[in-house]
Amino acid sequence: MNKPYMSLQPTEVALLDAASRIYSARLLSGQVPDGGEHEALKTSVAESIDLARLIDEGVMADKELD
Repeated sequence: MNKPYMSLQPTEVALLDAASRIYSARLLSGQVPDGGEHEALKTSVAESIDLARLIDEGVMADKELD
């Protein structure tokens, strides 16, 4: 079998979780037109990254105190 292998880092997993929730909300609310799935996925990923940056700018994590 020729299966693709993928290993995501913890930050990538967190972004995937956020992006999937954003995308799911758009699907459930009817905001994703037929044929627009890929663009909606890209937008969801970009928005999850924006959220992460806002959090990083506004919050000092424990390990950042060292």
